[in-house]
Amino acid sequence: MTGKAYIIGVGMTKFEKPETRDRQYWDMAGEAGGKALADAGVPYSVVEQVPVGYCHQASTAGQRAVYELGLTGVPVYNVNNNCATGATALMMARQFVASGLNDCVLALGFEKMKRGALGGGADSGDFAASPVARHYGVMAAAHGFEMTPPTAQIFGNAAREHMDRYGTTERQLAAVGAKNHRHSADNPNAQFQDVYTVEEILAARTVHRPLTKLQCSPTSDGAAAAVVASERFVRDRGLADRAVEIAGQAMTTDTADSFASGSCIDVVGRPMSRAAARQAYEASGLGIEDVDVIELHDCFSVNELLTYEALGLCAEGESGKLVEDGATTHGGRWVVNPSGGLISKGHPLGATGLAQAAELVWQLRGTAGPRQVPGARVGLAHNIGLGGAAVVTLLRRG
Repeated sequence: MTGKAYIIGVGMTKFEKPETRDRQYWDMAGEAGGKALADAGVPYSVVEQVPVGYCHQASTAGQRAVYELGLTGVPVYNVNNNCATGATALMMARQFVASGLNDCVLALGFEKMKRGALGGGADSGDFAASPVARHYGVMAAAHGFEMTPPTAQIFGNAAREHMDRYGTTERQLAAVGAKNHRHSADNPNAQFQDVYTVEEILAARTVHRPLTKLQCSPTSDGAAAAVVASERFVRDRGLADRAVEIAGQAMTTDTADSFASGSCIDVVGRPMSRAAARQAYEASGLGIEDVDVIELHDCFSVNELLTYEALGLCAEGESGKLVEDGATTHGGRWVVNPSGGLISKGHPLGATGLAQAAELVWQLRGTAGPRQVPGARVGLAHNIGLGGAAVVTLLRRG
């Protein structure tokens, strides 16, 4: 694929607690998709294909959602890639455009979830049939299996390993939560906008030691969308003022490295993330030193630290000190999760990756309001799902 692809429009709903309102998934998807089209300044009739991401609705729910935007007969693809679903839909849209197949594609993601902890596929009643049985098997061999939410358990055990191996502290883990909750106070689309101190986060209810509730992403309802267009489409319609280039993008899945060490740090995805970042850097000609703002997959506070190391913000074992020193907030070297991240903005699985893209587009356009990163020109999005998939996207504003 030699063609360029640009995001010309983004939109999202406010992320909310599940069952907050009697609102159907197609209503949320229609709102997010409509906002993205309005932002791009194009009608739905010019959209040629629509990849739609979700995890908790039935087959062809993508069509039901898209029909709120129009009945044009274009192909609709239903995408399910666990927590990396939204970025997977965006990657499909980019591929359609960069290959020369299409000039304008809409990527849409949504989720209507239930209250309570996300089981991650391990609580279905048939553990052996779970798509993440291999991952939880590695955890059980090293740490046993307890009666706590399985996703919190595997990431909590990764945190314990990081603490034992590198001396990372509970205060450093809590600092991630404090930072992201603080950032979300300036985001009207965030599920939570409350600010907490490190001490308050440490004192919150423990979900799986050392992770407390305020270091864990919630279940959420919401939707997000992005319109992706070719260079020709942007030029012919005079849309350069709103276009943000997808400069590089890569997806990786688990390799032998994910399981060989028997470590939860590896099985939750650090090798995948490292490989995806390397490929995206190579594709774009950019490096972490060029990046100004980052939206990454902080499903749990420890995963933000692991992702710092995978993306190259610091060496292995140094991520706790990085967040503690303020290098990843306003005034630091990078601003990570200015939206509030998954921990505070919310985590409707199918929408998460596209909401990350929306935040970065606003940042690179300079329209992010009080959470704006001054002079931001390059953004990085990282979206990961157990089972597994990691997507890293580099966005650039000329």
